Amino acid sequence: MTDTMRAIEISKPGGPEVLTPCDRPMPVPGQGEVLIKVAYAGVNRPDALQRAGSYDPPKGASDLPGLEASGEIAAVGPGATGWKVGDKVCALLPGGGYAEYVTTPAAHCLPVPEGLSMVQAAALPETFYTVWSNVFMRGGLKGGEKFLVHGGSSGIGTTAIQLGRAFGARVFTTAGSDDKCQACLDLGAERAINYRDEDFVKALKDEGGMDLILDMVGGDYINRNIRVLADDGRMVHIAFLQGPKAEVNFALVMVKRLTITGSTLRPQSDQAKAEIAEQLRTQVWPLIGPGRMMPVMDSTFPMDKAADAHARMESSAHIGKIMLEVAGG
Repeated sequence: MTDTMRAIEISKPGGPEVLTPCDRPMPVPGQGEVLIKVAYAGVNRPDALQRAGSYDPPKGASDLPGLEASGEIAAVGPGATGWKVGDKVCALLPGGGYAEYVTTPAAHCLPVPEGLSMVQAAALPETFYTVWSNVFMRGGLKGGEKFLVHGGSSGIGTTAIQLGRAFGARVFTTAGSDDKCQACLDLGAERAINYRDEDFVKALKDEGGMDLILDMVGGDYINRNIRVLADDGRMVHIAFLQGPKAEVNFALVMVKRLTITGSTLRPQSDQAKAEIAEQLRTQVWPLIGPGRMMPVMDSTFPMDKAADAHARMESSAHIGKIMLEVAGG
């Protein structure tokens, strides 16, 4: 290995054009960490927020974007267990995925599921960690419950639909076009509502209320979600594409005995992420593979075309995951 590597940095806060190829020092794995030679990296909304200057990395994390990757273990740091040089993994990252090499805690790595390519494996960590921790660990989704997923054609949405169905929930979703709605139905959603043509509150009126809602929209969806929740329903927020603020009548929350919660993944402790990884390893990874649960792939760009990948994501034309090819494999 050389002392430097190629990477994509954020030259200044701004649009996709500020993503710039650069040379960076090779990272060195610290206590409990591994060094991964990156094959593919996922492109996610938090990357765009960081690029725009509104989502700073946690203290000590790389300033390079990229929160998930697949690749091969290139080195094992002191105290790191469970992996050896040459192992193929996919991993949740604290940052730094848009690069030839990246470090991350060994406990945040997962094996590449049997039958998946490296590009498919790289599409798993960010969405599966997020959905599992919010829908199941925080939201408590159970078989037979009615589960509404907003943004059903996104990486998060396609994962949530598949996981909800796999664990026996009745899944409903919203998306922004007929093609996207059809993609959600193909994944197992019971009903997909084109929010440009139909009000989801009215459309779901006859369903008797949702038990759980996964929301990444915010804004005026907050009150609309409260209206569509069943008694004792739960609402979990993971993003706010329309803003984080709303005026809420909490009398309705009290009358319906609702639970409103939410989380962001990146600031959580290494131990909390390790606990999510262990649950994924034992409860979800055995369900992933050809003919079973699979990541929905939209497009793959060379790493030096990261700006084009971000433009694709921000156009909202994609269905599923957008990826960067770093070394391939």
